[in-house]
Amino acid sequence: QVQLVESGGGLVQAGGSLRLSCAASGIIFRVFTMDWYRQAPGKQRELVASTTSGGSTNYADSVKGRFTISRDNAKRTAYLQMNSLKAEDTAVYYCNGDFLVGDRNGYPLRRDYWGQGTQVTVSS
Repeated sequence: QVQLVESGGGLVQAGGSLRLSCAASGIIFRVFTMDWYRQAPGKQRELVASTTSGGSTNYADSVKGRFTISRDNAKRTAYLQMNSLKAEDTAVYYCNGDFLVGDRNGYPLRRDYWGQGTQVTVSS
């Protein structure tokens, strides 16, 4: 069974940095995109950053120049380096992966998975 496990969240002062990690496990034939989302209290979940298998990246306007997404394909792990953190970055951060996996019969199936989330709190 495919799982995504995030780590690296915590409490940090405004202006500080955190690095989130998202590790995928299970039988995965191919990794397409790995993305980071966040959800603040009372708000909808929003896309923060995404990266494709070819290395292309995209960022929400609110984090451009401060956050950097990267991935290690061999380790099936994505990272989110967050610098110059602001109070408004406070949220639960979720990892999403778009994978080619095997179904119960071993046939390839493309689907996406979510991690359990990691809390990031930035104090002002």
